[in-house]
Amino acid sequence: MPELPEVETIKRSLAPRLLGRTILAVEVRLPKLLAGMEPAALARRLVGQVIGGMDRRGKYLLLELAAGDRVAFHLRMSGRLVLRAAGPTEEPHAYLFFHLTGGEDLVYVDPRKFGRLYYLSAGEKLPPPLFALGPEPLGADFTPSLLAEILAGRRGAIKPVLLDQRLIAGIGNIYADEILHRAGIHPRRPAGGLKEDELRRLYDAIRGVLTEAISYRGTSKRDYVDGEGRPGDYQERLAVYGRADEPCRVCGHPIRRIVVGGRGTYFCPVCQV
Repeated sequence: MPELPEVETIKRSLAPRLLGRTILAVEVRLPKLLAGMEPAALARRLVGQVIGGMDRRGKYLLLELAAGDRVAFHLRMSGRLVLRAAGPTEEPHAYLFFHLTGGEDLVYVDPRKFGRLYYLSAGEKLPPPLFALGPEPLGADFTPSLLAEILAGRRGAIKPVLLDQRLIAGIGNIYADEILHRAGIHPRRPAGGLKEDELRRLYDAIRGVLTEAISYRGTSKRDYVDGEGRPGDYQERLAVYGRADEPCRVCGHPIRRIVVGGRGTYFCPVCQV
């Protein structure tokens, strides 16, 4: 699933190329992608609108229109948003096309068909999935003290807490494992039981891992590519995720895989206590 670094990379790759483009036509090949709207209604709303920019909120990609409306994409498991030359495509999982001025199409591709599109009129409040998101972990308001408040009193394991989008927005399975390894914290540790120095290490790891992953344009383990169709490079630098039985890059002990909160979890039993 694309996480914060991947969605941020898509945003950065698309934003300068979409700015000022006009949407000439909309083609929907999988109506269930649209949340609460029929394809004809989406086309009526979008055709003729000028793209004013792009933004990101957690794992959501926001296409901002000059008139004030917004289109929110949730890529879910396998969604991809790419810009390519206009014309017929042999891509079997291309389900949504925004035909743009300049001879290009913005195409939504989704092999697993789990993604969703939300249309937000100017001034309209974010829908519940977006409205409930926690703070941005790379935002200025995300501080060590705020992280301590989020974790205080929580008896559950730290990894599911990191994955809870209502508490912190944007972290998924890959980066939760990487963050906890960098912080030296076992994924089953009670979230509310971390000591002050561990909280600081966790905070630094959250910011450090996500920033580093963005600099390498995200992790391509399966379907993910950026807005220009290019895979990311961070998979070459993963410390634990997907590396069961391989040596830890820090201590050399074999990485283990367990299940925490229903999610496959990779960690080093020596470095993470």
